[in-house]
Amino acid sequence: MASAQVLAGFHAVVARLRHAPDSIKDIYVEASRRDKRMQTFIEQATHAGCRVHPVSMDRLDGLARGTRHQGVVALADERQLAVSVDEVLDVIEGPAFLLILDGVTDPHNLGACLRTADAAGVHAVIAPRDRAVGLNSTVQRVACGAADTVPYIMVTNLARTMRELKERDIWLVGTDDQASHDMHAVDARRAMAWVMGAEGEGMRRLTRETCDELVNIPMLGSVESLNVSVASAVCLYETVRQRRA
Repeated sequence: MASAQVLAGFHAVVARLRHAPDSIKDIYVEASRRDKRMQTFIEQATHAGCRVHPVSMDRLDGLARGTRHQGVVALADERQLAVSVDEVLDVIEGPAFLLILDGVTDPHNLGACLRTADAAGVHAVIAPRDRAVGLNSTVQRVACGAADTVPYIMVTNLARTMRELKERDIWLVGTDDQASHDMHAVDARRAMAWVMGAEGEGMRRLTRETCDELVNIPMLGSVESLNVSVASAVCLYETVRQRRA
């Protein structure tokens, strides 16, 4: 079981039950909990053919490895929705819609980005393998199931991947506080990717230079920047707004 992926919390486990129940090895639930939500969950898991084990809270805490679990933990096979960007682009219909995250290492931020990406209809989220958090149990919990619906592709060389996207006519738009134009000037109806850096350091130099266009997010108050998950949501929904219009 050491190599199994840990899913903690109702949302993460229910999403996996919905999308890939066969990948779940075992489910552990708080033995003393008898409320309706837990009973409904146990019925759903049993109906899907999963083994459900009532255990103590201490056992759940150990299985969850520090992640908040709400009394539910599952051990499952890791599930990769796509192994490459090309695999995603070759099957989508309509203009591509991607999110590139450079330097996002906080699992709460990644989970929130994946959740918003799912809501906005993003085809894939791309990150560098050496400067990003993987799909750990915290990411799975915060994403509320989005980690099972939005491909999260970690690449060895982000700048090279970005150049390959440009060769496929995907416009790369990076966010930069010092950019002269704001995000509303972007033509988001074309095939495109929003490129976001982590707060603080922002994008790396090569990532910034590889973008086709740099824009700022209008900041009208006293704070200087937004959390990367919030900034991603603002930008992604500008694309949604334009494409729906």
